[in-house]
Amino acid sequence: MRIAGLTMNDVWAHRVLRERGVETYRLAGVTAELGVMVESLDLKHRGKEENYRPYLHLTGELRSVTPAKALPFGISQVTYSPGQGEKLDAFYEFDDQQLVVLASKGYFTSGFAVPEQVTGIEWELPATADMLVLAPSGTQTEDDTAVVFTQIHDIGGLEIDLESSGYDLADYFAEHSKDGVPRAEAVVNARGLKARSDAINSLFTEDELGLGTEVKQVVGAPVPEAAPVADGMSARLQQIEAEIAAEQEEYQTERASTEGTTENLYRERVAGALHRAEEQEAFAPPVPDREAQRDLNLDLDLELEEQEQETRRHEVKPAPSLDERKLQVAQRAADLDFGENGEQSLGS
Repeated sequence: MRIAGLTMNDVWAHRVLRERGVETYRLAGVTAELGVMVESLDLKHRGKEENYRPYLHLTGELRSVTPAKALPFGISQVTYSPGQGEKLDAFYEFDDQQLVVLASKGYFTSGFAVPEQVTGIEWELPATADMLVLAPSGTQTEDDTAVVFTQIHDIGGLEIDLESSGYDLADYFAEHSKDGVPRAEAVVNARGLKARSDAINSLFTEDELGLGTEVKQVVGAPVPEAAPVADGMSARLQQIEAEIAAEQEEYQTERASTEGTTENLYRERVAGALHRAEEQEAFAPPVPDREAQRDLNLDLDLELEEQEQETRRHEVKPAPSLDERKLQVAQRAADLDFGENGEQSLGS
């Protein structure tokens, strides 16, 4: 039996859990298959430490949840109307063999792009979910049906690959020639999108394995110059680095604008205060540190001392007064008399 479902974050789910005497069934970690309407598929790249390994970022809307085993009351599938299902983000990882296929299809050329025909259709993706089943009331009316609430694990970061999902997405990339011109793309059927791991295409196509034309070498013909593969790869890597930097900046900006995240708290409570402090410091006069101030004071003291000594050397003594001159003359005369008397006493 198929039944319309509700999400676990619905207000009625909390009321059901609080009610007493209500018959409910709680199922945790249920293996299920999700029906997801794919809205976009973007080619992204890991960081430098992982050698820029490519992967696909898938976004879509949840349309159905099909548990591996039927739920109580014979419920086999839970469905959601368009616009009512939760948004889902999934990340598809390529294995090494798929990366070889992508390289052979011109991954390092400028025209390499994600196929558009794999979007706008419903995919089936594996997941686990928690479910809450509310039993019917038992009134035996047309509206007396069970109610199912679901919560998908890792709905914002579902990791899938070829083995888990069954989709070999490398097959649906168009082949490109060396000049970046895409070849004709094969039409993808929504029902034929699934391909198991044992159906991986060979690295070389049948045309490449069975060459029907013979290669003839012309004697004396000029040898064509090798294409600048290294330059092309370097330009591609630089483009990938720029894309990764833009993605990281966009992610940080989104996190900073999301209320409750660490980046948002830092921007509101820490970065704002630091910015205001920097503005105040920009208009405040510079304050010299202690070492610089001490050296400045020492230089000033030395300069003042030198100026004082220079002033003392050039200072002219004032002329003695009349009394001072008389005192100097009397002192000189006394010295002379003392000298003469000493000489007579010695002669006698």
